[in-house]
Amino acid sequence: MFDRQPWETPVHLTTHETTDRPEGTPSGDPTAYPSMAPPRRVVRPGVLPPARLHDWVAACPVDRLVAGRGVAVLLSGGAQAAVFLLASGMLYAVGNIDPYSGAAVMSRGLTGDRGGEPTIASPLLKQVFSLRDGRALDDESVALPVYAVRVVDGELRVGVARAAEGVSAA
Repeated sequence: MFDRQPWETPVHLTTHETTDRPEGTPSGDPTAYPSMAPPRRVVRPGVLPPARLHDWVAACPVDRLVAGRGVAVLLSGGAQAAVFLLASGMLYAVGNIDPYSGAAVMSRGLTGDRGGEPTIASPLLKQVFSLRDGRALDDESVALPVYAVRVVDGELRVGVARAAEGVSAA
């Protein structure tokens, strides 16, 4: 009955539509008004990468992400990231290991916001962390690592900071 599984259905997040169409023209029908540009998907990284160099790890096609849900990504060196696409189209990546329990569960956490700050709540003990800087909102001495994200040719990539030249990780 379906051409694809229900979870494979692309999610249209943020669209840009022209407003110079005749009154009564359906906004979703580009054939009704030929000069109307089709809606386009806008996905933005929530945290811009710092100036240092990154190794970019391919995660998945951005069309596979579901708003409000997380995806676990295995990074180089055995580290894990939890990547989130919010309904606003913003992308965030934080560490997948819950600092309170030690379990790799943050990608299954509950997204939300607290006073305009995008957040993720641990699915185990419900501690809330900022998606922007990784800090626990109720205990500032605890934080998740934060990773840079970008989209290249429709593919989500997570940035892992390169070790400084001449410095070995001991």
